[in-house]
Amino acid sequence: MGAPMKYTCVVVFLVILSIAGFNRVDGYGPCGKHDIEKEAEKLAPCTKAARDLEAPVSERCCTVMEKKLKNPACLCAILFSYTAKSAGVIPEVAVTIPKRCNIPVRPVGHKCGAFPLV
Repeated sequence: MGAPMKYTCVVVFLVILSIAGFNRVDGYGPCGKHDIEKEAEKLAPCTKAARDLEAPVSERCCTVMEKKLKNPACLCAILFSYTAKSAGVIPEVAVTIPKRCNIPVRPVGHKCGAFPLV
């Protein structure tokens, strides 16, 4: 009886491992399976506007920003990414871009860290 029980335990263990492997969440984050740093590069047209409240916001920036607003959690992750920090993005300034673009449908009040989108 010992051998069949060991065999059953091994099979159950392998089944559990395979289920865990299929359901793992590694690679999923606020931007789904998209790399946050690569997504941050797409907001390059917004760099000046994300550093200075007085800087004009380009039409290209507004177009990209409108797409990113469909997933506010991803946008927030982008604003705090290494790429954004390296570019000198100031999150509290960057969260004002959707309003400065006059984007009508935006998640007003969604917090990116301590800074709500306006």
